[in-house]
Amino acid sequence: MRFLVGLIGSNIAASGSPAIHEEEARALGHHLLYQLVDLHPRGFSADALPRLLDAVELAGFAGINITHPCKQAVIPHLHELSDHASAIGAVNTVVFRDGRRIGHNTDWLGFHEAFRRGLPDANRDAVLLLGAGGGGSAICYAAMQLGVQRLFVFDQDQGRAAALARQFDPARISAVTDPLPALRSVSGLIHATPVGMTGQPGIAVAPAHLRPDLWVAEIVYFPLETELLREARRRGCRTLDGGGMAVFQAAEAFRLFTGVQPDSERMLARFRETYRG
Repeated sequence: MRFLVGLIGSNIAASGSPAIHEEEARALGHHLLYQLVDLHPRGFSADALPRLLDAVELAGFAGINITHPCKQAVIPHLHELSDHASAIGAVNTVVFRDGRRIGHNTDWLGFHEAFRRGLPDANRDAVLLLGAGGGGSAICYAAMQLGVQRLFVFDQDQGRAAALARQFDPARISAVTDPLPALRSVSGLIHATPVGMTGQPGIAVAPAHLRPDLWVAEIVYFPLETELLREARRRGCRTLDGGGMAVFQAAEAFRLFTGVQPDSERMLARFRETYRG
């Protein structure tokens, strides 16, 4: 079988998604072409989504992945949302089927599985989440499923953080205007902003605020070792890179696009081999 799929987002030239999807399709005896539609070099913003969705649908794409800054902006241009995408309020996978655009969210599942494997015994009493955008919304949803008892959310857009708390569980989630007091009291930190990814260098937390008893989870995976993770490890923190989330969300997106169940263990092993060199 042959499939045409892709990814819409900004600064995505270093994305590992083409290799993840195309190699698994080959292993299963199928042909899949995964195309990147990068907004940045074209000077596009999320405002271009209607035209881009029309173009890829007309070109015969089975579906398209969606990343920053379009995970929430894409929703008005879809016909239907899955239950998870509706609850999260963000979409990272759109399936084109029978003239309809169906939005899904596989990010939450990817993070949930990666965390369950990588930090299975991590203290979940109190956690700080940096980022309340499309990625942060999915992580917030996953954190609730993982049993986080108290979640503090910080975003540069304070209204967005407050809205996220109201959207899910105000009894367990609080928006904070300054992340540092919360960081001193929590056992874990989840970073869910684009800071540190290729094309957007930097670190979301000054290294001096990282403690050895803090675990740190990252959703950025290109590069796999962000400056945040490097500094956290240097200070003795337990860490979780974004690779597992990238693979497990991709595995579910692959299933949605193709109707074929991929081998997520094989996908993970190949990803680790590629990125670890």
